[in-house]
Amino acid sequence: MEQLAKLPFVFTKEGPTTAGSASGIVDGAAAMMVASGDYVRANGLKPLGKVRGFASSGVRPDIMGIGPVPAIRLLLSQMGLGTGDIDRYEINEAFSSQCLAVAKALDLDQDKLNINGGAIAIGHPLGATGVRLALTCLQTLKRDNKQLGIASACIGGGQGIAMVVEAC
Repeated sequence: MEQLAKLPFVFTKEGPTTAGSASGIVDGAAAMMVASGDYVRANGLKPLGKVRGFASSGVRPDIMGIGPVPAIRLLLSQMGLGTGDIDRYEINEAFSSQCLAVAKALDLDQDKLNINGGAIAIGHPLGATGVRLALTCLQTLKRDNKQLGIASACIGGGQGIAMVVEAC
C-alpha cells in the first residue's frame, strides 16, 4: 500500500487515478458462439446461458466512465427488474474510481460485483472485453448456482452498454 500511495496521479494533479488504480491494457482474444434457441435445439448444443436483454446509453464524454449507470437502469426498467433481482454484476473497471462510482450510483451489493476481480486484477483486453465480461458472469452464475447476471462496460466517447444473461 505504501508503494501504491507513492504513485503519481494521472489525468489530474489530485487524482484519484494512478497506475495502481487503473487496469492494464493486455493482449487477449475471445470467441463466443451466439445462436437462436431453434439452432441450439436443432444441433443438440448445450448453452452456458441465454441473453435476456440489453441496452445502451450515452453520457457526456467527459464523464464516460459512468456510462454503465444509465445503461443498467434502462435495461432493468425495460425488464421490470430491480438491482436486487440480479445475482452477479460483471462491470468492467477501466479505473477503480470509475467502477466504484458506478456501484455507488446504483447502490450495488459489493458481494455481487466482480466477485473474481475485475480488469485491474486480470487486465483489460480491449478486443475481448465484452466476451470476457459475459463469460465470466455466466461462469460465476453457474458455479454458484445463481440465475441472473449483468455484464456492463463504459465505452470511450460517453457510451455505456449492459446485458442481462441467464445461466442455463
